Amino acid sequence: MHVGACLITLRLEGSHSLKDKRQVIRSLIERLRRHFNVAVAEVEEQESWQTAVLGLSVVSNEAGHAARQIDRVVEAIEGDRLGVEVVDRYVDVLAVT
Repeated sequence: MHVGACLITLRLEGSHSLKDKRQVIRSLIERLRRHFNVAVAEVEEQESWQTAVLGLSVVSNEAGHAARQIDRVVEAIEGDRLGVEVVDRYVDVLAVT
């Protein structure tokens, strides 16, 4: 079994309050869960208006599949029309025996 983990830092330029940010992030998280069947949560920068850090994970029987799935999720975030920009990402795929 392989677990892919990713930490994604996002910039939300159109956000002018925590309420704006939470609305965008909640929508994004639900869409990612539904479309990609990944575990995802906001893990840092909860009080910042224009920055969000999401943690996500996938489980697969192949390391390459887990890495590709994470790449697809990041591409979906970048292509989303919510005004979210991917500033940084860290990806790791772990073998679990």
